[in-house]
Amino acid sequence: MRPLLASLPLLALLALLGGCSYLPTWDSLPTVTGEKVLGFVTPYRVEVVQGNVLTKEMVARVKPGMSKAQVRDLLGSPLLTDVFHESRWDYVFTIRRQGAAYQQRLVVATFDEDKLKELTVPDDLPAENEFVAAVNTFKPDSKTPKLELSEAERGALPPPKKSADAAPTAAAEGPAPGRTYPPLDAKTGSGS
Repeated sequence: MRPLLASLPLLALLALLGGCSYLPTWDSLPTVTGEKVLGFVTPYRVEVVQGNVLTKEMVARVKPGMSKAQVRDLLGSPLLTDVFHESRWDYVFTIRRQGAAYQQRLVVATFDEDKLKELTVPDDLPAENEFVAAVNTFKPDSKTPKLELSEAERGALPPPKKSADAAPTAAAEGPAPGRTYPPLDAKTGSGS
């Protein structure tokens, strides 16, 4: 009996090591791209927004011949500027948000000296309301109660009943009987 008790920790250690062969290795673990780790845990992903949000409305205001300062006022500071290519500004925008599709866009402003020569805009540049709809991950619950009546629903309501024993309002009665207040400019004191 004694040798069996002495070998019990060794058997437990061998069972644990044997069980480790069934765990996935680091190479076989799924990447953190929305998949579940170890098959049942969904990791938290930080929302990352980089660059300038540019919409069709913003880009439409920029015209060739504008100065660098005017373009910066309308579009903001570019994300990338190169010392060796001062005539090119790159407006890069990326967003990673859970529940929304990954978005990446590049708008390139090319200058000739200090004047805007060309603005290269991608075809998929959204309008402002399209962009908001694309990044809005809030899905309203269908069980949310309606909080306001429409005009037609208000008109269908019966008018309020007037009761004869309703108390008159304080404004209709005037000041309450028996209450008097001293004037605000009255002087009080005993030594004048």
